[in-house]
Amino acid sequence: MIELLACRLGRNDEIPNIELAEKLCDSKDKNGIREIADGLKSDDQAIANDCVKVLYEIGQRKPELIPAFTDDFITALSSKNNRIVWGSMRALSFIAPLESKAIFERLPEIITAYKKGSVITVDNSISVFAHLCKANENYQKQIFSLLLDHLAKCRVKEIPQHAERIAVCIDSSNKEAFTKVLDARANELSESQTSRIAKLKKKL
Repeated sequence: MIELLACRLGRNDEIPNIELAEKLCDSKDKNGIREIADGLKSDDQAIANDCVKVLYEIGQRKPELIPAFTDDFITALSSKNNRIVWGSMRALSFIAPLESKAIFERLPEIITAYKKGSVITVDNSISVFAHLCKANENYQKQIFSLLLDHLAKCRVKEIPQHAERIAVCIDSSNKEAFTKVLDARANELSESQTSRIAKLKKKL
């Protein structure tokens, strides 16, 4: 499968990687997916970058095919290669509903990556945290305050998107606290952002 990666085909675009992900989803080829997961650890940065792309594309389409690599994704969060870090966090965002226990057990590493990460890493970590909160009441007790604190302090342009990501774990027990933070930042929002938040509140 490594030979089908974009870098091995001499391509500078992501189309071969997406096509490989689709092929692996259709065939449910466990050995092929494992080969790609092993490539995540490659010393060849181009191979590692392409492999993480294939893996999170699989995760977006059929997350049930990649939970076996949860620990690999979390370990990769400490990589010096930013593409590997945010790509792994993106993969985790898709499998968090399936692997909440395994991810929660390594929560400190997720939080460290969130605090040190790029914009894309942070975006996807918010989804990971939200799915953990949704999965387990005890997880929510430990994580939800982090999400509220993030929403209270994040850049204005991030408020609507991150609020939408957090919304997956909002229920009757935490809705009031969630909306209170949003209301506190209401005067910072543009007209379009205000409309987006209003639609989100209506859904809730």
